[in-house]
Amino acid sequence: MKQISFDEFLKVELRVGKIVSAEVFVGAKKPAYLLEVDFGEDIGIRKSSAQVTDLYSPGELVGKLVVGVVNFPKKQIGSIMSDCLITGFHNEQSQVALCVPDRPVPLGTKLL
Repeated sequence: MKQISFDEFLKVELRVGKIVSAEVFVGAKKPAYLLEVDFGEDIGIRKSSAQVTDLYSPGELVGKLVVGVVNFPKKQIGSIMSDCLITGFHNEQSQVALCVPDRPVPLGTKLL
């Protein structure tokens, strides 16, 4: 595994956001949802595509706190321009479980 310095890690803006909308991403190559995530007043609402359809329905995603990277360049994913990356982990069946805080924290809080 390649090591990075602590200063390199600090460059990654991992922030807490709340999913405000989730819908099936029609036209995605792999099953996915189109998410809008509120990262608080300073960052605002960002769009992302998330391949979490195996473990979550759109209705249960709305209101969920998630951890996202907000300082990657925008990326075209199908018909949308994604401006954040929502984080998660693959389980034994290669399904993605979201990385989430286990207690409420203010939107936009940076992971340290």
